[in-house]
Amino acid sequence: MPDLFNGKLVFTQIPQLLRYLPVTLELTLAAGIIGLVLGFIIALIRVKHTPVLYQISTVYISVLRGTPIIVQLYISYFGIPIFLKYLNYWNGTDWDINNVPPVLFAILALAFNQSAFMAEVIRAAITAVDSGQLEAARSLGMSPAQVRRRVILPQAGVIALPGLMNSLIGLIKGTSLAFVCAVVDMTAAGQIMAGSSYRYFEMYCSLAIIYWVITLVLERAGAWLEHRLSVPEQAPALRQVTEAVPQQAEQTPSLPERGTVRRLPALNRQGITALAGTVGKEAIARD
Repeated sequence: MPDLFNGKLVFTQIPQLLRYLPVTLELTLAAGIIGLVLGFIIALIRVKHTPVLYQISTVYISVLRGTPIIVQLYISYFGIPIFLKYLNYWNGTDWDINNVPPVLFAILALAFNQSAFMAEVIRAAITAVDSGQLEAARSLGMSPAQVRRRVILPQAGVIALPGLMNSLIGLIKGTSLAFVCAVVDMTAAGQIMAGSSYRYFEMYCSLAIIYWVITLVLERAGAWLEHRLSVPEQAPALRQVTEAVPQQAEQTPSLPERGTVRRLPALNRQGITALAGTVGKEAIARD
């Protein structure tokens, strides 16, 4: 029977592929950071409905989410040099386009693609924060910047964490297409090595194992972060606040008439946040 499959080769060639792992991690880290920053800015634009910029961001997200990543990589690889040639022509500059590293094209394409997906994740997380908490923060005299920094962003970060980790895992797998920009990552190196032995099936099995282990590590790290950042309902501080609020509510009189002054009972630091929601609702009811 011919030797159609060599299971031993699947594992013996993994160390050779891991030599190109830093290239894959470099693409992921650079594109992930740029995509996160751009996605956060676009999310704020969409939440605030900034004129003109909102319409531009809508088209931006629609185009990048609606086209394949491999097409975006090709556009980046062939489009950026054309753009630089036009700049040289109109500005009289002499930039050497041939010295631009190919990894830059891949990073930009992956970063723009991820920014579109991350923007929607962050936007959904920001809008998921309870509006009652925002009213409570404003009733305490917080400025809009303080509300965003102390109320919105901490909660939105926890809500967006699963979606952002999912985007990061997709980015790791998307770097396997960077070979179209002449970047030799693990996938490109595997194709080159398999070309000498014609053992493509074993090589792709090796790559599948490596990518699966990487995504498994990211999944575990995301689950650990989500567990660490979440507040369990059985937390002692939270239970103390929930028990203190009804007692403080019984001691406070009913809604006073407009123009009267009511002295609030002394509150501990833990009960201020919980009672602030009640204060905010009373202010709205009076209006």
